[in-house]
Amino acid sequence: MRNLLIFITKYNAFFLFLIFEISSIIIYVKYNSFQKASVINSANEVTGRLYTQINGLYDYLSLKEVNDSLARENARLRNQQKSSFYIDTVAKHKITDTIYKTQYEYIDAKVINNSTNHSYNYITINRGSKDGIAVGMGVISGAGIVGKVVNVTEHLANVQSLLNKDSRFSVMLAKNREIGYIRWGDDLDPTKGLLMDVTNNAQPKLGELVVTSGYSLFPTGIPVGRVTNLHPKGGGISLNMEVTFSVDFSKLQYVDVVDYKFAKEQTGLEAQQKKDD
Repeated sequence: MRNLLIFITKYNAFFLFLIFEISSIIIYVKYNSFQKASVINSANEVTGRLYTQINGLYDYLSLKEVNDSLARENARLRNQQKSSFYIDTVAKHKITDTIYKTQYEYIDAKVINNSTNHSYNYITINRGSKDGIAVGMGVISGAGIVGKVVNVTEHLANVQSLLNKDSRFSVMLAKNREIGYIRWGDDLDPTKGLLMDVTNNAQPKLGELVVTSGYSLFPTGIPVGRVTNLHPKGGGISLNMEVTFSVDFSKLQYVDVVDYKFAKEQTGLEAQQKKDD
């Protein structure tokens, strides 16, 4: 306390000047309407900018919650798409209000680990068996196909990315519906793949859209990419084409896992057919 008094006594002239200066400014502003309005406007502008900065910071901190909400909404909307259902013609004669039954369901997930620079790339997502995830399910994003689930724990799952030398998915040219399969390119470019075994009758065009065929884990029409180069395959009886992927795997954050309701039944049936052959 003694030191404070000494400090005030030492600088009493400065503090006195400060008090008179502040008092004069207050009197000047209070009794002059123009200056008063100017000060109020300036104060409002400063306050507005401060609120804008605070709101921007709040919005930034809320991005995770917003993104999670958008991912759930995307999954909900996908579940309502016509391609997610099939017509049960048998039930149509029995129960007229249950013609459409769910064929595909979508489970939203967040990417928590991802690689793009290896020969065999995998993605880890924050959904597991307790969320309904199972091995063999397809994985897509808002831009297109991503891969398939290969390992599952209670809370997490491993996805074999399309950027994996073992990945093969049935696809087709969107325009004429010629079937082939997509795999990662030999040069391991994370933006490009190869559309293989398309017949010469296809007559593909540069820029043509490539989509899922519906013959594998995905509904028909999910984007895969666009044709960016044409290469005749050895033998001349089929074509392969370079395709630029629609998904930017380096920026992948949210995905949907596709639960194809007839996956086990179809796999079992086709496996039995192979044995019979």
